[in-house]
Amino acid sequence: MDKFWLKSYPPDIPAEIDLSQYQSLGQFLDDSFRKFADRKAYISMGKAITFADIDAMSKKLAAWLQTKGLQKGTRVAIMMPNVLQYPVALAGLLRAGYIVVNVNPLYTARELEHQLIDSGAEAIIILENFAHTLEQVIAKTQVKQVIVASMGEMMGAAKGLLVNLIVRHVKKLVPAYRLPGAVSFNKVMADAARMNLRPVPLTQDDIAFLQYTGGTTGVAKGATLLHRNVLANLLQADLWLRPGLDKAPKVEQEILICALPLYHIFALLTCFFLSIRVGACNVMIANPRDIPGFVKTLSKYRFNMLPAVNTLFNALLNNPEFAKLDFSGLKLSIGGGMAVQKVVADHWKQVTGCPIAEGYGLSETSPVVSCNLALTTEYTGTIGLPFPSTEVVILDDKDRPLPVGEAGEIAVRGPQVMAGYWRRPDETAKVMTTDGFFKTGDIGIMDERGFIRIVDRKKDMILVSGFNVYPNEIESVVAEHRGVLECACVGVPDPHSGEAVKLYVVRKDPGLTAEQLMAYCKQQFTGYKRPRFIEFRDTLPKTNVGKILRRELRDEKPAVAVSQPG
Repeated sequence: MDKFWLKSYPPDIPAEIDLSQYQSLGQFLDDSFRKFADRKAYISMGKAITFADIDAMSKKLAAWLQTKGLQKGTRVAIMMPNVLQYPVALAGLLRAGYIVVNVNPLYTARELEHQLIDSGAEAIIILENFAHTLEQVIAKTQVKQVIVASMGEMMGAAKGLLVNLIVRHVKKLVPAYRLPGAVSFNKVMADAARMNLRPVPLTQDDIAFLQYTGGTTGVAKGATLLHRNVLANLLQADLWLRPGLDKAPKVEQEILICALPLYHIFALLTCFFLSIRVGACNVMIANPRDIPGFVKTLSKYRFNMLPAVNTLFNALLNNPEFAKLDFSGLKLSIGGGMAVQKVVADHWKQVTGCPIAEGYGLSETSPVVSCNLALTTEYTGTIGLPFPSTEVVILDDKDRPLPVGEAGEIAVRGPQVMAGYWRRPDETAKVMTTDGFFKTGDIGIMDERGFIRIVDRKKDMILVSGFNVYPNEIESVVAEHRGVLECACVGVPDPHSGEAVKLYVVRKDPGLTAEQLMAYCKQQFTGYKRPRFIEFRDTLPKTNVGKILRRELRDEKPAVAVSQPG
C-alpha cells in the first residue's frame, strides 16, 4: 500500500525497523543488562536496584522455577503493583522462556479465576497483600507453584510507609497473608544462590505474553504477543522517541517517572522495555492517586520522561504545588491510554514547557500503532503518524478502504500486531481482515499528511435520531469549561430519539450548576449533540491506569436525580 505518511517523517527516522537485532526479548535483556550494569534501574521509596541487580536476581528466579519442573512455554502469572520485585519477575520469566500473564492486583476473585483458568497458568508470583484473593480460587485453577513477595523484602526501612501507600491505593485494609504452601520471594533468592539458569533456545516466534484486554466487549481475552511483536514495538518506539531524548539538556542517565502500573501494556513498553533500552532509571510511584505524595516525590528528581494518561496529567495540574517543580529536564511527556484533551495539553505545555506527544495503541498491538513526533512543539489533536514498519488503513463497514479524510474503523498491519487471541480463533477471526489487518474498533480519520485523529470507539458512539455523536468530542469541549474538573459522556435510552446524551461531571467550581453547563453546551454544540441530562459526581469510575470507564456509567441503573432536560 502507499505509505504516503512517510513524507511527514523527519529525515532521521527510517521507514522500517531492523528486527534482526535480537532473536528474543531474553537476548535483548542480556545485552542491555551488560551495557548498563552499574546504573540504577529502579527506585522505590528511596530504595534503588541496579541493572546488575535485576540481571542477577532474575536469573536466580528463573533457575529456581526450572528446578520445579516448569518447562519453556509454561504460563506464569504476575499479580503485583509497582514494587521492586515486578521488573525482576518480568525479566526472569522472559529469560526462562515462560509466558508472562500480567494480572491486575485489584482483581476480584471472579476476575482472577477467569484469567488463571483461561491462560492455564501453572505458577504465580503475587504480593502477599493480595494472596487472600488467590486463596479463594486457586483450587479451581492449574496453579501449582506460588511465590509470595513481601513489600518489606526489598524495601528495608521504607516498608511501613509503602504499606500505607498501597493500602490507601486499594482504599481498604489488605493485610499481608501467607498462603499455605507458598514460598517467599526471599527464600527463592536464598535457595537459588548457587543455581544457574539453564539456557533456553528462544526465537521471535515464541510467545512472550498473554496480555488480557479489559473485557469491555465481553469476556476478557488474552492477546497473544510473540517475542517478535514486543521486540518490534520496542524498536519502533526507540526510533520514534530517541530524537526527543537526544535533545538538550544532556544528562548522564535519563530519569523516567513510572506512575503507570507495570501490568498495563502502556507501562510495560515505556517503563520496562523502553527504559531498559535507553538505560533509564525508573522512579516507581506506589500510589499515583495520592497526588500530593506524587508531587512530593517528583520534587526530588530532575526527571526527563513522564508517560501518563489524560486524567493523571490533569490531576497533577490541579495540584497547586505541581507548578512549583523544576521542569528544566523534562524532554518527553507521553500521553496514551485515552484521548488527551486539548485543554489539558495546553495547560501542561504552559506549566511545564513540554508538549504532550500523544500516541495510540492497544494490547493487541504491543501496544503502539502511532504517535506524534517526539520533537513536536504543540498539541496536534491527533494520535500522530503510523510507526515505522506499520500500515494503517481506514475501513468502512464492509472492510473496504476509505479515501483520505473520511471517518471509518482504524485497521493496522505490522510486526507489532498480535498472533491472535489465546485459544479463541473465533474471536480472532472477528478482528482480522483477510489480508492481515487488525480492526481496532476505533473510529478515526487520516488526513493528507498521514496524521490520524480518533473520533471515538465504535461501541461508545451514541446514535441520536440517526445522527452519530462521539463522546470524545463532547468531553473535550466540556472539559474546557473553567468550572469542570472531569467529565464523561454516555448514551442513555430515549423513547423519541433512540438515545440521548448524558453528561457526568466532577466540578472544579462547587458553584457550577446544570443550567450554566447546559447554556455553555448550547453555545458549543448543534441540537442533537447537546446533553439532555447532566449529573454531578464527586468522582468518576476509572481503571487503575486512570482511564474513565464509560461502560460502568452506561451499565448503571437510571439515576433517580438528574438535571432537567435542556
